[in-house]
Amino acid sequence: MSGKHTIVLTQPTKNKGTRTYADYETLTEALDGVCQIYETRLKQENPNFRNITYDITDLLSFLDSLTDLSCLVWSDEARAYKPYGKEWIKQKVYQHLRRQAS
Repeated sequence: MSGKHTIVLTQPTKNKGTRTYADYETLTEALDGVCQIYETRLKQENPNFRNITYDITDLLSFLDSLTDLSCLVWSDEARAYKPYGKEWIKQKVYQHLRRQAS
């Protein structure tokens, strides 16, 4: 599934004006992009720190705090995008980071 075009949809707050999307060539790139959303937020909140560290529970808590997080992953079989929600994304991010750590 990692080679599938993926669109990530986010809405950080209840304000519909905060809705954004980003598209990626692969699911792996999309998962990195989801992590990047959190890292960008950390940098905005801590502009005077050169190095910021976090663990997976911090990241997952941040993802939980988003009003909406979903993605659309291209399926060759269905010839359409399949939707996935926040819990699925959190599970995939966790698996992705575990693979990177090993």
